[in-house]
Amino acid sequence: MNSDNIGLFQNERAQGYDNFVHKWIPNYQFLLNSIPSLIKHTSQEPLLVVGCGTGNEIEAFKKLNKDWPITGIDPSPEMIQQARDKFSDYTSLELIDGEVKELPISSVYSAATLLLVLHFVKDDGSKLELLRDISVRLHQRSPLIIFDIFGAGTEFKNQLEILNYFLSADVDEEEREKRLSRIENELFHIDEARLNELLNEAGFESTIKFYQCSIYGAWITKKR
Repeated sequence: MNSDNIGLFQNERAQGYDNFVHKWIPNYQFLLNSIPSLIKHTSQEPLLVVGCGTGNEIEAFKKLNKDWPITGIDPSPEMIQQARDKFSDYTSLELIDGEVKELPISSVYSAATLLLVLHFVKDDGSKLELLRDISVRLHQRSPLIIFDIFGAGTEFKNQLEILNYFLSADVDEEEREKRLSRIENELFHIDEARLNELLNEAGFESTIKFYQCSIYGAWITKKR
């Protein structure tokens, strides 16, 4: 994540993150609960959760196997602290305040997740750098799961309109307009073709999309 975006997840934004994702991402909990089944065959080996935030996906993995060895990493100290508070009783869990590039190359993982991170990273070489940083820390043929905002042009605008219909009634009009405008104009979303280009360059196979709802999509790939 770009350093200028870390501030988005401090103070009140960090405290309200869990409520925000459930409000703004249709079927969010369903998706989180589904992801562990895709990589449960790796549950005896270390998993890398990139941009782990408050630990929502970690919670889903631990429900499947409380002994799953997991490293969660996030550049926001406040988000990491919330995750530490949430999982204070868990073993086989390491939570790190930092970025993937700071992890030792000797740290090798059997799977990785990258959920709701890429759209905060500029496509100026930074997205590719992040994907490469993940790739070099994975075993060959290890899976990577990505969940993100994606799309471009007219199609993205149309999907954003669909998202607006899905939002619950308790999202007031001012918040809707502000956040929908920010999603369209301030985030660094890319289309699926570009995502596959970056993954291929970073050493991954072509993706398989297993979920889409309006502007949100999820894919699984493997390190070549």
